[in-house]
Amino acid sequence: MSRPPVVSAILAAGGAGARLGADRPKQFLDIHGRSMLELSLAALATHPGVHEVIVALPARHLDPAPACLTAAWPCRVTAVAGGERRQDSVAAAFAVVGATTDVVLVHDAARPFASADLVSRMIAAAAESGAAVPAVPVADTVKRGEARDGRTWVTATLPRTALFLAQTPQAFTRTVLASALATAGAESVTDEAGLVERAGGAVQIVDGEAANVKITTAADLAAARGPSAAGALPAFRIGCGYDLHRLVPDRALVLAGVRIPFELGLDGHSDADIICHAVTDAVLGAAAIGDIGRLFPDTDATWKDADSLELLGSAVAVVHGAGFRVGNVDVTVIAERPKLLPHLAAMRANLAAVLQVEVASVSVKGKTNERVDSMGRGESMACHAVALLVRAASEPRVPSPEPRR
Repeated sequence: MSRPPVVSAILAAGGAGARLGADRPKQFLDIHGRSMLELSLAALATHPGVHEVIVALPARHLDPAPACLTAAWPCRVTAVAGGERRQDSVAAAFAVVGATTDVVLVHDAARPFASADLVSRMIAAAAESGAAVPAVPVADTVKRGEARDGRTWVTATLPRTALFLAQTPQAFTRTVLASALATAGAESVTDEAGLVERAGGAVQIVDGEAANVKITTAADLAAARGPSAAGALPAFRIGCGYDLHRLVPDRALVLAGVRIPFELGLDGHSDADIICHAVTDAVLGAAAIGDIGRLFPDTDATWKDADSLELLGSAVAVVHGAGFRVGNVDVTVIAERPKLLPHLAAMRANLAAVLQVEVASVSVKGKTNERVDSMGRGESMACHAVALLVRAASEPRVPSPEPRR
């Protein structure tokens, strides 16, 4: 395939999780202040290679839908009613997969710690091989047992070098998964790779991850909630952003939402607010969930003359969905004219309000380019931004100030 594949992801969350013994389906239980469902959804919806996620939920939980399904994500997220069996839920979600989809991922809501790297490797493997399953080799000696006379007896020792423990997300080309689901029949299988195998298809094994654990029992949940749980988000992330636009007549000059009196303005599809654009890329980059061009492409008329403070606010919502909050940002604007000092306080206040931080956590500085290049000749302006994200806490944040225009 010469172009990157169009990828749809199915999140299987239709089960009751009875083995865990909780008062609700296990996908709604909390881990570090976020539900298992939200963490598993974030692993898919924030991946730059995934274009849509379809969540199969128990029908009784669709109205109202869980809040995490209606949050702002970089890709489209929808929900369908799951079925009695896992393959019924996957089939219901597959029925609404986009018409242009090339590769379909199927992931368990009970595996909230799958990494972005694993998702990338599964997409690549499916595009190349047609069907792929992540798996880890069996480390222990494996015995086959048989119940007899009220006790269990060893009947064979299996060669562990040929044994693997399957994980998700599993990945398939659209045609391979469609064929497997069509031949599913009445017999239940525990994963989609099993359907492909039963239909006579070949499935590639891709290296899985030890941290990509499935939460099945109360002990699994307790381990996941532990202070050093495998797969827990890092304490902080750092990202950088950059933007440059030409200065042209008959355009308003808008920086961090502040309209600045000047004879020229920045040329662009939206309001060309280079500060907001650079900060947007910095926060998205820190969370590794794409960039401003993916969320708000300049080929989409929706964003024509858009208020970039609002675009930044949408990006912040996506970052919150990925489990982070903004710690602080540092911004440097490069321009020969006009002087920015009189406007810095208003810029900082606007950014702080949208980023949901205190004003003291926002720095905005102006620099000249010493008359060098297009910025030095007054033909353009540029902006650099650095953002620190911190892992979200479960407690509410202090309200931020209102924006100033």
